Amino acid sequence: MDLKRRLQLFLIGLLIGSGVAYWIYGQRLTTSAWLPEAKVIKRLRSTLIASSPSATDALAQWPADLSALRLSMDSASIDFGASKRTDDSIVYDVTTRLQGRDAHLRIGVLRDFDRDTTATLLEIR
Repeated sequence: MDLKRRLQLFLIGLLIGSGVAYWIYGQRLTTSAWLPEAKVIKRLRSTLIASSPSATDALAQWPADLSALRLSMDSASIDFGASKRTDDSIVYDVTTRLQGRDAHLRIGVLRDFDRDTTATLLEIR
């Protein structure tokens, strides 16, 4: 088998493999959300739209709002060891910088995306 034939077969295999990978993984190939922390940060950035009454009061004292909090998720880190899991929900322990200060957040989400996709800010310190 000559070099030209080997290159043709390689390119055909590369195209087929790329197509199968995109079919299996979809948009995750292009969004770079491969690691668990990146996936959770991406989810929180897009679904954090509610807060508890006490968290709303604490957030108003920073002064900040939920949109600023969503924007600060780019620099957030999640402590999976301090996060709590139950049968139906997960409460993430998140640390980020908000308005130039370190913020320690507790954010609750449901484990089932079909029931509810809203993330709720439970506490901010």
